[in-house]
Amino acid sequence: MARAESASPRRRLGRLFAYTALFLIVMPAVPVTLFRFVPPPASAMMLKRWVDARIEGRVFDLDYDWTPREEIARSLRRAVVASEDQRFYDHAGFDWKELQNALDEWRDGGSLRGASTISQQVAKNLFLWPGRSFLRKVFEAWFTIWIEWIWPKQRILEVYLNIAELGDGVFGAEAASRRYFKHSAAKLVPHESALLAAALPSPLRSNPANPSAYMRKRQSWILRHL
Repeated sequence: MARAESASPRRRLGRLFAYTALFLIVMPAVPVTLFRFVPPPASAMMLKRWVDARIEGRVFDLDYDWTPREEIARSLRRAVVASEDQRFYDHAGFDWKELQNALDEWRDGGSLRGASTISQQVAKNLFLWPGRSFLRKVFEAWFTIWIEWIWPKQRILEVYLNIAELGDGVFGAEAASRRYFKHSAAKLVPHESALLAAALPSPLRSNPANPSAYMRKRQSWILRHL
């Protein structure tokens, strides 16, 4: 009898652990499915920038205007894929070849660069917090799997183009196009699209309206790969 009584709390703990694990496994399905059809009202990165501004005691003006993929210039769609994830349409969320290339460069003495795909960047920027912790990487990978499973590639790219950070408080193609070039994202021409794509790795240190020499060099590379 005592043995049965002592086993009961262990069973309850085991069930609690199982339910918690099941929740964490299926939890991403709800928001991922929702945003398959509904434009995100904001992203985790936007919230992070707002919190940072509040802590620093400065005003944060969010410039974010959701725009359907068809109203974003094709040149920007192509420039972003060329710049950020050239095997976007071929992989299932993780570019193992690019990751291996990054590791090889690091072993050869170079700096360890990121090898995140567009799908991974959507998972991170839309749902998660910034950082390089192991736990965040696990959540990023799991959200990426759900995103790739539920969303078509065109939806992934559409969301990315709308939530990508492109300046202080500037998120998405429409806001960036109007901020830097004074017209809508539908009217972007290739050299403007290439400048926006060139700003993506360092959006807070880049100004497409007044590009640095490095941005010009990056722009030229992207244009050659369109």
